[in-house]
Amino acid sequence: MALSELERYLIYQTSSQLLQQDLITMALFQGGEVGTNLRNMLLPQNTPQSLTNPFDEAITGTLRADSRAVKQNSKNVHEASYMMGIAKEGVAGIQTALDAMSQIIDDIDSGTLSGSSSTVQENYKNLKNQILGYISNTEYNGIYMLDSTKWGTEQIDKNGSVYIQAFINGGFNVTFSAVDDLNFSDLDETKLGNTSGRMEQKALLDGLSASIESIHSSYESRETGLSQQAAQLESQSIILAKAAENRRQSPTRSLEAIILDFVTSSNGSILDESG
Repeated sequence: MALSELERYLIYQTSSQLLQQDLITMALFQGGEVGTNLRNMLLPQNTPQSLTNPFDEAITGTLRADSRAVKQNSKNVHEASYMMGIAKEGVAGIQTALDAMSQIIDDIDSGTLSGSSSTVQENYKNLKNQILGYISNTEYNGIYMLDSTKWGTEQIDKNGSVYIQAFINGGFNVTFSAVDDLNFSDLDETKLGNTSGRMEQKALLDGLSASIESIHSSYESRETGLSQQAAQLESQSIILAKAAENRRQSPTRSLEAIILDFVTSSNGSILDESG
């Protein structure tokens, strides 16, 4: 059926309007200022997101710095505890050698061994050298704890003291005993061949054992105390770190993670660990 004049006119007018709208839209959105503004309004902008909140960093800065300092001090005190432990083991080795030397004399007096035997005397001498070896070689990171002839350095002073940075504004000394000052030089294997000589050696060994036992007990107690102090400092460091996080205005953890922690702490783990 042929279109009437009115119908053809309406179709032409509609097509013209659609074409004009299309041309205007293309012009606006392709290069026009209006199109740019519309795009800026409608499309999301990729603005850079700061990884840290300057306000949070400022307000928690002291707490975080204190946490790091206390953590380092904990490590320092742990090292002091290690030093005491090594010194304690060195002294324990000396005590073991002294006990063995005393046993040799007891065996000679009981007739089990001969004090004139070169083998027995050599064993006695070897134990003495073992003691001297413990004294000259017991060390930690270049710090010799038992031999005062190696003191007077940047690490250990002439009195056997080592400074430990243990607090934010200070620390303390750990002090070692000059074991080399004890009278080990009078231990003499040649005196084992006669009764008076053995009595003299036995008395010397008893005196040395008493001194060494006292030093060992002191080191053991100090080691335990330092280890406990280091653990306490480490706990303080963790508490300070948590306090710094709690002071943040914008927590670094998501709300979901915080809620999940709360739920699991109140109701137990979400995982069945009973199997």
